[in-house]
Parts: sequence; structure tokens; C-alpha cells
Amino acid sequence: MALALVEDNAVTKYPVGLGDLRQKFPNVSFPKSLEGEDLTSLGVVTVNDVDKPAFNSSTQKVEKGTPALVDGTWQQIWNVIDLTDFELRTINDESAASVRKERNLKLAACDWTVLADSPLTTAKKTEWKTYRTALRNITAAEGFPNSISWPTEPS
Repeated sequence: MALALVEDNAVTKYPVGLGDLRQKFPNVSFPKSLEGEDLTSLGVVTVNDVDKPAFNSSTQKVEKGTPALVDGTWQQIWNVIDLTDFELRTINDESAASVRKERNLKLAACDWTVLADSPLTTAKKTEWKTYRTALRNITAAEGFPNSISWPTEPS
């Protein structure tokens, strides 16, 4: 349950907790739990939670807005905001770093296949070298870093 202070049908503080109310109204005795309490005489309203709207997480984010009076009830408002160029670059850089980390783990796991004393046949070593080259080239692949098609590890 979220509460807001309202004056002249406008939210002046949100969210509001018990400590806020005790500070604003020092001469009022409040119960330990405000659940189910009618505090409208003090300008305190219950804000009903509403589901977040649909949005494209690749290019947008959702932030809580100031509650609003909708059809006679106070409701949480959600704002869909386009990501800034900086946020988009940061997300892309983090995705690229994550893909590189996974690629490096895959390469490290098969280092033994290309060593001189590897028990593999020459043909198998060639398969592994091709696989490892494809792994190293993953950063140049179309769709990197958001859409990765990993090469198939030789058997």
C-alpha cells in the first residue's frame, strides 16, 4: 500500500511513510500500521498500483511517475522513456563484453585441442582450428553483440 500527500488535488509528496506523517502532523497519534486507515481528512490518499505499460526494453525504460486521480481513485502513473544515446551505448558495450567473456571461456575450454601434444588427428585439429577461428571472429559477425549465432563445437 502506497500513500501520498495531496493538496488541492495535486500530489505534494510521494511516497509517504509513517515517519513522514508523524513529522508533518506531530499532534496526531497514528497506529503502527496504516493499512486500512482513512487518512483523507489529513490529505493522505492511498495510491493504487497499476501494471507497468508495455515497452521495448531495447530502446526504452519505465519510470514511476507522480500518482494521478483517475476515475475517482489515485493511481500510480508510469512513464515510458526513450533511452539516451549514452544508455544505449552502455547497454551495447555491456552486451559486447558479456559475449566476449563467453567467447573467451569457449576458447579456453578447447585450448588443448591445438597444442602440439594433443591426441587428436590432424583432421580433428583442423576442425577445432576452424571452430576457434569462428569464435575469434564472432565480434565481426552481423548482429554482434545482440544477436549471436555461436559456431558448433566439433565432436
